[in-house]
Amino acid sequence: MTSAPDAPEQGFRLSQLIYDTRYRSLTIQVVVLIAVMAAAGWLVDNTVRNLHALGKDFNFGFLWNRSGYDIAQYLIPYSNDSTHGRAMLVGLLNTVWISVLGCAAATVIGIFVGVLRLSKNWLVARLMTVYVETFRNIPVLLWILVSMAVLTEIAPGPNEYKVNPATGEAGASMVLFDSVAFTNRYTAIPSASFGRSLGTIDTPLMPVSVDWMLLLAALAVSIWANARFRKWADAVQERSGVRPTTWWKSLLIVLVPVIAVALALGFRIHEPVLKGFNFVGGTNVSNSFVALWAGLSLYTGAFIAENVRAGILSVSKGQSEAAFALGLRPGRTMSLVILPQALRVIIPPLISQYLNLMKNSSLAIAVGYMDLRGTLGGITLNQTGRELECILLMMLIYLGLSLVISTVMNAFNRKVKLKER
Repeated sequence: MTSAPDAPEQGFRLSQLIYDTRYRSLTIQVVVLIAVMAAAGWLVDNTVRNLHALGKDFNFGFLWNRSGYDIAQYLIPYSNDSTHGRAMLVGLLNTVWISVLGCAAATVIGIFVGVLRLSKNWLVARLMTVYVETFRNIPVLLWILVSMAVLTEIAPGPNEYKVNPATGEAGASMVLFDSVAFTNRYTAIPSASFGRSLGTIDTPLMPVSVDWMLLLAALAVSIWANARFRKWADAVQERSGVRPTTWWKSLLIVLVPVIAVALALGFRIHEPVLKGFNFVGGTNVSNSFVALWAGLSLYTGAFIAENVRAGILSVSKGQSEAAFALGLRPGRTMSLVILPQALRVIIPPLISQYLNLMKNSSLAIAVGYMDLRGTLGGITLNQTGRELECILLMMLIYLGLSLVISTVMNAFNRKVKLKER
C-alpha cells in the first residue's frame, strides 16, 4: 500500500508577515506602534526646538520658587512666602475637597429625586421632572454663577441678623436650629474643638491633629466591627432562616466607640455668634466655595437622578410584587429589594457623573475659588511663564484623579454586581 509523500515544509518568508493570518495582526500592531512613537518623537523634538528658539527650556524648577500671592481658602498652612509647589498642592486639595463634597451631595440629591420621579403622586413626580429637565439642560457654569449671585446679592448682610431693639426682631434668622447663617459675605457654620486635646504632629505637609486621628481610628474600627457583626447575622440567617434584629446593635457598635473617644477628648461644638458686625465662634466659609458646591451638586444631581430612575425601572415588577406579598412596606421594598438590584445598572453611569463633577470643578475660577486651575493653571502660570509645564502638570493631575475615582468605583461595582452561581 502506497501513500502520497507529505508536502515539503517551507521556511519562513517575509511575505507571510502580510499574507499569513498568523503574523498579520502582529505586523499591523508593530507598524502602528512605530508610527505612534515616531509621531511622539517628532512632537517632542519640535517642541524643544521651538522652546530653544524662544530662549526657553523645559524644567520644573519654578515649583520651588516663592509664589508671592495669597490664597483665601486653604486646607494646609500657606502664605505668600510659600513656593509655587505648595500653592499647587493647596489648589489640588481644594479640588479634591470640593469634588468629594460635591459627589456626596449630588448622590443624595440624585437618589432622592430619582425615587420621587417614580412616585404615584402626580404633583411630586412632575415637580421632580421639572427639576431634572431644568438643571441638566442649562450649563453648569450658569448655575454656579446663579448660586454666587443669590449668595452675594440676595442673602442678607451679617448685621441684619442683629435684633432690632425697637421691634425685638432680627431682619434675618439663622437656619438648621440657629446654627448656620447665610450672608452676602460668607456662610457661618459651627466649628469643633477638643477641651482635652492631645496636640498635633508636625509633618512636612501639614500639622496633623492627634485628636482627629483618634476619632477616625475609632470610626474605622467601629465600621470593621459592624461588618463582622453583620456577617455573623448573615450566617445565623443562613442556618436558621430567621435574621436576628441588627439595626440597633449596629448603631451602637458604630456610635459608642466614636462617642466615647469624643467625650474623652472633650469634644465641643461652637456655634457662630454675632458680635458687632460679624459672626465669631464658628467657621466662616467663603461664598465662592458654597456657590461652587451648590452649583455642581444640583447640576450633577439631576443626571444622577435619571441614572437612579433608569436603574429602578430595570428591575422587574415581579420583585416588588413578591416583596409586597411577603408583607414588606413600599419604603422597605425600595431600600431592601429594588435599590440593591438597581445598583448594577446605576453605578457604571454614576462613575461618569463623578468624573464630570471633578472636571467641572475647574470652573471654580469663575467665582474666585482657588482650585488647581486657579493656582497652577492661573496665577502660577502667569507669573512664571511656564505654560507648557503648568498645563502638562494639570493634565497629569486630573488624569490621576480620574483614574483613582474610576478604580474605586469599579471595585465597588464588582462588589455589588450580580454574581452567577
